[in-house]
Amino acid sequence: MVKDSASAKKMTPGRYGKKRRRPYRALFFSLTITVLLLLYALVAVDGMDQENVVSSLLFPLGRLLLFIFLGLIFGQIIESTGWTKKLAVVAGPMFRYGNLGMRCSAAFTAAFVSGVASNAMLLGYYKDELISRRQLYLANFINQLPAYFLHLPTTFFIVVPLTGRAGLVYFGLTLAATLLRTLLFVLYGHFVLPRDVAISGVEDLGGREGKARLSVVKSIRKKIPGRITTIVVWVLPIYTIVFLLNQLGIFTKANLFLNNYFVTGFVPIEALSVVILSFAAEFTSGFAAAGAMLDAGVITVKQTVIALIVGNIMAFPLRALRHQLPRYIGIFSPRMGTQILLLGQGFRIVSLAVVTVFYYYFC
Repeated sequence: MVKDSASAKKMTPGRYGKKRRRPYRALFFSLTITVLLLLYALVAVDGMDQENVVSSLLFPLGRLLLFIFLGLIFGQIIESTGWTKKLAVVAGPMFRYGNLGMRCSAAFTAAFVSGVASNAMLLGYYKDELISRRQLYLANFINQLPAYFLHLPTTFFIVVPLTGRAGLVYFGLTLAATLLRTLLFVLYGHFVLPRDVAISGVEDLGGREGKARLSVVKSIRKKIPGRITTIVVWVLPIYTIVFLLNQLGIFTKANLFLNNYFVTGFVPIEALSVVILSFAAEFTSGFAAAGAMLDAGVITVKQTVIALIVGNIMAFPLRALRHQLPRYIGIFSPRMGTQILLLGQGFRIVSLAVVTVFYYYFC
């Protein structure tokens, strides 16, 4: 895992407690780089025009920044109104056992509503030196469980009608993988993290935050502008670079590379199209192809499930880099955000592979 950067004892304000200037100069350079990238795209990239930039870049980017902004405000309201203690009660026993503390528990509960708000809460606690770096990483990894349920209604009612029983098994395996790594993270915290990290500051969790109930607006005005400015500084150029890479066909070439070196021994050649569509196109196309092939009797339920899982494993890293990397880097920092994203997706892929191999040999 990652080494702690904060003491296990009650932490005193350090470099994160100092008032820092908002990075408006960095924002100017970020905007300049972004504009230059867009000008390059309009001049050098075939098929690129103003309409494409507006519909495929500016609107999605604006929507992303809006959701991040709302998530930051939501997290600040939770922190300033004393709701942290109430939210922490929900998953308190699990987080106490994992030596992660009640603040991480509160962020876990908030993740069922907004992943951005949850990550903003964790970052705020870390900057205030109320949780350690290792607690932040573990809590973020565990928050994949509420993230799973947050997106479940959208995907479940698309996938199951298309694939029937195979879709139910697919969701069962992905849920089993999520629960498996959550259990392992909690056990890791229980046996590795010092216990006094979890209980440090718990007694003032409600009192300190409860006193701030009347200063919600003040705290939002004090913290949100600097945080959202920092986020915009990183999100604008990185999101634009990812957009340009996609327009230049880099991700398509990566998909073709994975396809060319994919071993078909684990997945029959008949189901390979399901895998290809699952990671080379929009995600519902893979499930639609799987449903059609199932109905035609070309592949079995088991072959379909394995093909969908393999497609999921191959697709998600690239999609995470395309859609999640700007958000993680913006909320945390380039180094920390990249570490959290890559480690989290690595653990996710390993857990999916484990449950799939078990299903392949024993079911």
